[in-house]
Amino acid sequence: MKNPNEIKEFSIPVHETVYRNLRAEILVGSIKPGEVLTLRGLAKRFAVSVMPVREAVRRLTAEGALSISPSGRIFTPKLTNERIEELASVRALLEPELASKALPRVHNALIDRLVLINSTIDQMIAKKDANGYVRSNLEFHRTLYLRAQAPSTLALVETVWLQFVPTMRALYDEIPRNQAPNYHRKILSTLRVGDEPGLRLAVRADVTNGLRMLLLT
Repeated sequence: MKNPNEIKEFSIPVHETVYRNLRAEILVGSIKPGEVLTLRGLAKRFAVSVMPVREAVRRLTAEGALSISPSGRIFTPKLTNERIEELASVRALLEPELASKALPRVHNALIDRLVLINSTIDQMIAKKDANGYVRSNLEFHRTLYLRAQAPSTLALVETVWLQFVPTMRALYDEIPRNQAPNYHRKILSTLRVGDEPGLRLAVRADVTNGLRMLLLT
């Protein structure tokens, strides 16, 4: 008879592991817009069979992170200016709301963490580490938004990130940067004083400016 107190170990399904790994690659811009992927190539990269890769690709396609051509080619979509504007509008709607909900749960340790992440962004810019910059920039926002305790809204926001990050990363070298976005400093200052309207404005300005800069390249 099994011990009722025995702790059962549950392994993560292979397709879930592939999904998370491929999703992480997309979120740091490791896969360029229009870069062609294949099921077999991905299966070889992750040392798995084709079936879990197919399931992972299906999920990411549903989220808009990948596209599949009529011939079966898999690729990250190139964003049109109209699509960039649409994504900017979605971010401007959802992310200030997450920041607002997070504000009552913000504490000094969290602000210190955000300051550290912002310093890392500066370091990535100095090193010309584009992937590190993208990863740290998203970490700054996610760290704040997690305090909102609104997982469904955050999931929607991350779906938007999945769609625009490859294009943002591809154009990174064409956008001069000397330091972390100034809007991050405004976000930090509003968090310190508990300025909810100012926080909303700073987050909205940050996310819309970030996407619309792509229209100028």
